Amino acid sequence: MARYTGPKTKVSRRYGVPIFGSSKALERKNYPPGMHGPRGARRKQSDYAIALGEKQKLRYQYGLLERQFRRIFQSALRKRGVTGETLLQLLETRLDNVVYRLGLANTRSAARQLVSHGHVLVNGRTVNIASYNVKAGDEITIKDKPKSRQLVLRNLDLTQIVPVPDWLTVDRDALSGKVVHIPSREEMQPIVNEQLIVELYSR
Repeated sequence: MARYTGPKTKVSRRYGVPIFGSSKALERKNYPPGMHGPRGARRKQSDYAIALGEKQKLRYQYGLLERQFRRIFQSALRKRGVTGETLLQLLETRLDNVVYRLGLANTRSAARQLVSHGHVLVNGRTVNIASYNVKAGDEITIKDKPKSRQLVLRNLDLTQIVPVPDWLTVDRDALSGKVVHIPSREEMQPIVNEQLIVELYSR
């Protein structure tokens, strides 16, 4: 299972947003990493560099490699509707992300591990593919096994103050959640300008 395993704080500082969650280092040093420090943040970027940065932010946020991200973009391109919003919806409705949004895991990488190790059920069936796209009405539950429940209960203690998006509902006692509807752009609150990503791949 390919994934990014490098320094996360550096990535957040490079793009100026907490891509992997809150970062105290980003609050203390709100400028890019490297020997040029704050001076590097004042350099004017080309349109291409800005668009590339938006794409990289989204790719790092969901823990995808370039080939995986491009494949999702091609899927968004084939669907009806606004390509940028469809891209965000395909990313947001990945099973690992939904498990993370429900608070059943405290990070997306932890959610991906829960899914790939077979702890998660979708509509009563085990799904161990992190990239599986859930649909409106799908019910996500945790397998009724001591190890599975122990893992998730530990995560719920870490995420109890994190709000669950309106397009999802969660029952913490039953260790389950449901997809009420596919999220709109406003509900997803993206950290990027997705239109720049569409333009980048359209060059």
